[in-house]
Amino acid sequence: MAARPDESTLLRIFTGDKNRFHHRPLFEAIVLKARELKLAGATVLHGTLGFGKSSRLHQANPLRLSSDLPVVIEIVDSSEKINAFLPMLEEMMPSGLITLEKAQVVDLFDEGE
Repeated sequence: MAARPDESTLLRIFTGDKNRFHHRPLFEAIVLKARELKLAGATVLHGTLGFGKSSRLHQANPLRLSSDLPVVIEIVDSSEKINAFLPMLEEMMPSGLITLEKAQVVDLFDEGE
């Protein structure tokens, strides 16, 4: 039997893997801050191709030692906790895009996960 869906907010952060915060990859700093604040969950997704406002392609290329590949960070929690987290993101992010959407969370895992 599936658990009852709970109304939550999905925070989606689009950035690049070259962005840093206090000498640490930005995506890592964001996830660690979310964990410190006990947000319900966070996942980092690394893209192989994408473009942003400038329309410049960011693409994985084995011949280049470094590139600025797209990164998406997804964080789920209550609207209140997500909204409280937004000012911290503004301080951490030099650029990027943030989206919010309603989400129904169906927790199928034990508390130990």
